Amino acid sequence: MKEEQNHQKESEQLDFLNGTIKKNSIEKERDQGGKSSSKFIEGPIKILNSKKPPENILILDTETTGLDNENDDCIEVGSILFNVKSRSVLAQQSFLLPVQNNNAEKINNIPAEITRLPQPLCEAIKYFESLVQVSDVIVAHNAEFDMKWFGLKKLPLIEKQWICSMDDITWPADRQLKTRPSVRDLALAYGIPVWNAHRALTDCIYLAEVFKRCSELEELLIRALEPKVLLRAEISYEERYLAKNAGFRWNDAIKGAWSRKMSRRDMEKLEFPVHEVDFS
Repeated sequence: MKEEQNHQKESEQLDFLNGTIKKNSIEKERDQGGKSSSKFIEGPIKILNSKKPPENILILDTETTGLDNENDDCIEVGSILFNVKSRSVLAQQSFLLPVQNNNAEKINNIPAEITRLPQPLCEAIKYFESLVQVSDVIVAHNAEFDMKWFGLKKLPLIEKQWICSMDDITWPADRQLKTRPSVRDLALAYGIPVWNAHRALTDCIYLAEVFKRCSELEELLIRALEPKVLLRAEISYEERYLAKNAGFRWNDAIKGAWSRKMSRRDMEKLEFPVHEVDFS
């Protein structure tokens, strides 16, 4: 459910913050062709204490016109502010960003023409910034994809720590999930009916419902916040299935190799040798 019509009232409820998140200069971005100065989100990110779970998380998802953030556009943003201790949704929002074409319409079912209908976009972005401000960490499924759209064009930079619910969270073994589960599989594993897919707020709702049902949520978030190292699997071609089953990806972060970012705690559980690689 969209919250644009209530943004005035909700923004007033957040006035105790004494301001919203620091804005990246929109005018400067336009002068530079609508892009921020960096391909990825940068800035002074506050690293949370990995021994204490975050109080509020902002569950976030995007829909885009394609996979390339340099040539495609973010078309929709959905977010849910979730309180971990109470397992409660505090606020939720979604909004569309105007585009001329949507090459991914068959996937996300968002016609380009509806994105250009009148809506309070500036107010929606301002409210989104206030949700980011009150959150301790951002949670997204396949966060590496979602984070790269912020700081470009109309979307603000997000100077927060991110958790990927697909890669950073090790879901309980009794849920019998793959190493890198889809949002759909994750929802079904927790008994949540799946009624739609590939709309930003819908996918956020699935994650919020999973978190409500997850008794180990605090522990999972603490482990997800542990520092990660980039690992290259040292295995033969015949043993490649071991890396794949452990969530390693071929030719991704390291060309011509199976690699994955993970904590040293999880690294010790691997059934094959790995080599730590410099992130840079």
